[in-house]
Amino acid sequence: MGSNNNWFDDKDLIADFTSNINQRTEELFRIPDMELDEDGCFIAPVVVLRENVVFPRMISPVFVGQKQNLESIRFGLENDQTVITLIPKDEEKENPVRKTDFYPIGLEIAVGRLVNLPEDHFSTLIQGRRRVILMGIVQKKPVLMAKVYVPEETVEETRILTALMRTTRNLFEKCVQLDRKLPDEAHAYSTTITDPSWLADMIATTISLPTEQRREILFELNPTKRLKLLNQFLAQELDVLELGNEISTKVQNEVDKNQREFYLREQLKAIQAELDEEDVFTRELSDLKKKIDEASFSDEARNAAIKEFERLNQMPPMSPEVSVIRGYIDWLLDLPWTVATEDNLNVLHASDVLDQNHYGLTKAKDRILEYIAIRSLKPKKEKQPILCFIGPPGTGKTSIGRSIAEALGKKFVRVSLGGVRDEAEIRGHRRTYVGSMPGRILQTMKKAGTINPLFMLDEIDKLGNDYRGDPSSALLEVLDPEQNDKFSDHYLEVDYDLSHVMFITTANSADSIPDALLDRMEIIEFPGYVEEEKLTIANKYLISRQIDENGLEPADISFDEGTIKKLIREYTYEAGVRNLEREIGKVCRKIARLKAEGKNIPAIIHENDLEEFMGPPNFFQSETEKKDEIGVATGLAWTANGGDITTIEVLTFEGKGNLQITGQIGDVMQESAQAALSFIKSKAKQLNLKNDFFEKIDIHVHVPEGAVPKDGPSAGITLAVALISAVTEIPVKKDIAMTGEITLRGHVLPVGGIREKVLAANRIGIKTILIPEKNIKDLVELPEQVRNVLEIIPVNHMDQVIFHTFGTETPKRKESPTRETKKKPEKGNEPVLN
Repeated sequence: MGSNNNWFDDKDLIADFTSNINQRTEELFRIPDMELDEDGCFIAPVVVLRENVVFPRMISPVFVGQKQNLESIRFGLENDQTVITLIPKDEEKENPVRKTDFYPIGLEIAVGRLVNLPEDHFSTLIQGRRRVILMGIVQKKPVLMAKVYVPEETVEETRILTALMRTTRNLFEKCVQLDRKLPDEAHAYSTTITDPSWLADMIATTISLPTEQRREILFELNPTKRLKLLNQFLAQELDVLELGNEISTKVQNEVDKNQREFYLREQLKAIQAELDEEDVFTRELSDLKKKIDEASFSDEARNAAIKEFERLNQMPPMSPEVSVIRGYIDWLLDLPWTVATEDNLNVLHASDVLDQNHYGLTKAKDRILEYIAIRSLKPKKEKQPILCFIGPPGTGKTSIGRSIAEALGKKFVRVSLGGVRDEAEIRGHRRTYVGSMPGRILQTMKKAGTINPLFMLDEIDKLGNDYRGDPSSALLEVLDPEQNDKFSDHYLEVDYDLSHVMFITTANSADSIPDALLDRMEIIEFPGYVEEEKLTIANKYLISRQIDENGLEPADISFDEGTIKKLIREYTYEAGVRNLEREIGKVCRKIARLKAEGKNIPAIIHENDLEEFMGPPNFFQSETEKKDEIGVATGLAWTANGGDITTIEVLTFEGKGNLQITGQIGDVMQESAQAALSFIKSKAKQLNLKNDFFEKIDIHVHVPEGAVPKDGPSAGITLAVALISAVTEIPVKKDIAMTGEITLRGHVLPVGGIREKVLAANRIGIKTILIPEKNIKDLVELPEQVRNVLEIIPVNHMDQVIFHTFGTETPKRKESPTRETKKKPEKGNEPVLN
C-alpha cells in the first residue's frame, strides 16, 4: 500500500484546505470516528502501511495492491467503519499477523471510495484521524482485526510551547522560500493553525523528510516533544536546502561565465584572424596535424585519425568533447603500428643466456631454442607460438620469460591477470563512458613501444567472471594466431595487429583455464625441482644473490651442503625455490646484523648452526613404518609442493558390514575405496573368508593428517592392499610403496605425478615402488641417480600387487579353531571381538 507524501502537489486540494478544510473533509469522508469502550479502546480492521507515513487530519491518495489490505478496506467501507494503519517492523515480511510484528503506534484513518486500476489494483483517498496505541491482535481471518487504545492529547499552553510553535513556523517559512516544490500557500496555511499537534503533523506531511524521521514524529504522542523533534529535522532540511541553493547559484554563475568567455573568445578569434595571428589552440591543432601526417599508421588507423581531427578542428576550444577526441588521437599516435625490434636468432647465444640464468627447465629451453632455430631458417614466419607455462609457484615461470626476451633481443612486458573479472580490462571501454581508455593489452603495447615484444600474461588461471563479462572469452581473440592480426579494442574501434607479438602465459594449474582458451596455447609443464636441483640452484644463484642484496661480501659467509639440504627438507615445503631463497636471505640478514654490530661471524654456516639463526624446523619429513603392520599400507601422493608418502590405515571390528572413511577424503578417493572393497569381496573365497564375513564386521579406513584435504584415484591399489591385510590379518611389507588406480576387475590404471612421487619415495628411504605399467614412460624424466638406487616394479593387475606386498599370490586368513567350536552365546551375553 503506497501513498503520495507531498499532498501539496495537488493544487485543488490545497485550495480546498486553505479555504475550508472541515467542509472538504465532510464531503470526502462521512465515516465518523469509532466509538470507544469504557477503557478508551475500539476494535477495527488493520491496513499494513509499509513504505509511507500518513499523519492525522491529512488526506492522501493511495493505491492498494495487497489482498490483505484490500479486504480490510472493503470490510471498513461495508460496515461504515474507520480502519487502522499499522507499520510492520520488518518490511520484507509478507503477512505480519502478531502484535510483536508491528510498531506500537498506529493511526485511525477513514477510507474513500475504491477505484479500479489495471492488474487487480485499486486506488483510494484516505484521511488520517487520530493516533492509536496497539493493544493486541484479536482476529486474523477473514480480515486482520486489532484492538487499539486512543490516548488523550492534553497540551498546556506555556511560554516554551509558544516559542516552539513560532520557531517551527519560521523554519518552515525558510524551507518554503528555498524549496521550489513547496507553494507559498503552505506557509500561509501554517500561520492559521493554533493547535501544536496539528501544526507539527501538517508540516511533517508537507516537507520531504526521510521515512525514518517521519515515523519518529508519528510515534511521538507528546505534542511538545513532537515539535522539538520537528524543529531538529527542519533545521537539518534547511541546511541541505541552503547548500543546494548555494551550489545552484555557483553553477548558474559558472554557466554565465562560460557563455561570456565563449563570446569573448569568438571575438578574439575574429580579431586574430584580421591581424593574421594564431592562438594556442590553433597552434596545437597544427602540431597535431603534422604528427598525424608523419606517423606510420595502418590505413584504417590513419583514416580514423584524420576523421577525428576534422571533427576536432570544427569544435570550439572550450567544448568538453575536445579532450575526448584529443585523447583518442593521442592513443592512435602513441601506439606502435610498424616499429619493430630485430630478433637475435643465434641459437647458441640463446642457449648460453638461458643456461646462465636458469638451471634445469629442459622442456621450456628446448621449445624456445626450437622456435629460434625455425625463425633463423624461415625469417618471414608470421605466426608466433602461444606458450603456456604451467607449474607450481616459485618454479621460474615468470623469470624464464625475461630470459627468453633477453636471448631474443625483444622488449619484455608483463600483465598480471590475477583477479581480473571485467571484460573491459582486456578490450577497454567504449568512448561513450567518462574517463574511458583502451584495455590492458593495448596499454601494454604502448608501454612496449614495438609491435613484436615478448608479452607475458601472468596468472591466466586466476581470471574470474561476473556480470561485467568474461575476460577469458576476450582473450580468445588475443591468443588465437588465426585472428589476432585484427584485434579489436572497444576504445579504438580500429583493428590492431598482434600477430607479431610472442605471447607467453603462466598458470599454476590447467584445471581452471577454459577449454577453448587452453586449446589455443601450447602447454609446457614446470614439474617442480627435486632436492638435487634445488641444491644446485641455491649454490649457483640464490646464495650469491642474497649475499649481494643483504650488503655482504662473498668472503663473509658460505653454506656447506648439509646446511642447504636441511633448509630444503626442514624449513621449506614447496615445489619451487622461492621460499628457499627467502630462508637463505633470513640467514644472511642475521649475519649482516652481526657484522654491523662488530661481532664475530662464522665463515661457514654448518647444519648445527641453523637452529640458532632460524629457530626450530618448520616441517618434518614423513617416515616409513618401523615394522611390518597389519592393515597399514604406504602410498605415494602428489601435492602442489611436490611428492610425498601417505599411510593408509584399515581397522576391522564386529559390526554390520559398514564402511567408514575418514581423513578429509574427496569423492573420487571414496569411490576408489568402495571399488577396492568390492574387488576384495569378489576374492573372498581365495582369501579364505566366509560367505558372511563382511556382513559381521565394520571396516574403518583412515588416512592420517586429517586436516589436509585429499582426493584422486591414485590411492586405489594402496587402499586395496591395506584392506586385504586387515581382513586376512597378514602384515604388509614396510619398505614398499605404491600408486595406481584400481578397477572392479583388479586392473591397475595409470595415474599422474609419477616423477614427484618416485622422488619423494627416494628422499624418504623407500627402496621398492609399485607403479602402473602404463606409467613406465614417465620414468624417462627421473634423474639417473634416482633410477639406480630404486627398484621400480611395473604392475597391471592386483594379483601382481598382492604378490609383491605380501610375498604370496594368495594371502589367506587363518581362522582360529576355537571359533568354530564355540556355541552361540545367549542373548545379552555376546562376546566382544578385539
